[in-house]
Amino acid sequence: MGGDPSRVRVTGPLAVFAEGFAAELARLGYKPSAAADQLRLMAHLSRWMDTERHDAAGLTPPVVGAFLAARRAAGYVQWLSPRALAPLLGYLRRLGAVPVPAPVPATPAQALLDRYQRYLVTERGLAASTARDYAGMVRPFLTQRAAAGGLSLEQLTAAEVSGFVLDRCPRMARGSAKLMVTALRSLLGFLHVEGLISEPLGQSVPAVARWRLAGLPKALEPAQVTALLASCSQGTAAGRRDFAMLTLLARLGLRAGEAAALTLDDIGWRAGEITVCGKGNRGERMPLPADVGEAIAGYLRVGRPEPFEGTRRLFLRARAPHCGLTSAGVTAAVCSAGHRAGIGQVFAHRLRHSAATGMLAAGAPLSEIGQVLRHRRLLSTAIYAKADIGALRALARPWPGGAA
Repeated sequence: MGGDPSRVRVTGPLAVFAEGFAAELARLGYKPSAAADQLRLMAHLSRWMDTERHDAAGLTPPVVGAFLAARRAAGYVQWLSPRALAPLLGYLRRLGAVPVPAPVPATPAQALLDRYQRYLVTERGLAASTARDYAGMVRPFLTQRAAAGGLSLEQLTAAEVSGFVLDRCPRMARGSAKLMVTALRSLLGFLHVEGLISEPLGQSVPAVARWRLAGLPKALEPAQVTALLASCSQGTAAGRRDFAMLTLLARLGLRAGEAAALTLDDIGWRAGEITVCGKGNRGERMPLPADVGEAIAGYLRVGRPEPFEGTRRLFLRARAPHCGLTSAGVTAAVCSAGHRAGIGQVFAHRLRHSAATGMLAAGAPLSEIGQVLRHRRLLSTAIYAKADIGALRALARPWPGGAA
């Protein structure tokens, strides 16, 4: 539903904040139609609060929940979740007009997971996003034990660990199962270091059968990469952003999270370098190719919106509030480009594979490809040797009894 924000009339206890909220929405870059939607939601909340005899100071989470339930019961089909009210409540809380929700006491399992995540980031050097993924994978393990009568980790046995894995893995995709057992081994190592279990039970976690280097990297053909880039409209801000991101991914083989984490300070224009923060929070400087620099400069000149709260992140959301793009946002942009180009479902990591196979086809040795991809071990790069079919054909021996 579009409209003009100035035509939305707010009555009730929130009326005194309407003008300031409209100005805040404009500052954050909301389009008039989106700002009008926010103000209409504010108007409905304020009318309901007036009817229920609530003032702004009484706008607690239970009251917000009651309003949303009443909104659903009234037949509304949009803006029905607490997330819809986040811009308004955030503004009112910054003013001190409504109370800040008290933190919910963490359960013993959640408190342990919080400590585990801090350990992964501070002691093991993992990125915060990776630590969250690991914690999410082992959460069912701790939740299951808590539901059975408390964590009681000192009584944990190898049979219980292997039983959990054997029960969960058959219902999971192979990649998810491998991540789950890796995270579980990591958690058990943490529990042993913390003294919460007496034996290192990580060795009791069964392995998921998968042969290293068994598959082939799923790279795009050069023509497909060209079509992917050509699908990004240079006439829109989002198109210029996506063109710069996809050029970066295709030329330098960045991971989606690495592209999302880039800041304005990571680009050294005079030196022609870009600093990439990869796995383990390692920052590495790389040459900035001319076409990548031109694409980023085009986005910065015409396309990058006013950043939310002055963020220095390079790639911002196209819709207000213009905060930094997430890893999922980068992947979504690549997927959208793939559909526009008629290629189908394409994930960001395929551009990383495409960059590697392109360098291999140009004659680059595996050691140099590994440096560009920032692999710690040459074995991680070795899988791309199988992508050079011409070189492998020369090594193939004749099939017995067949033509040479």
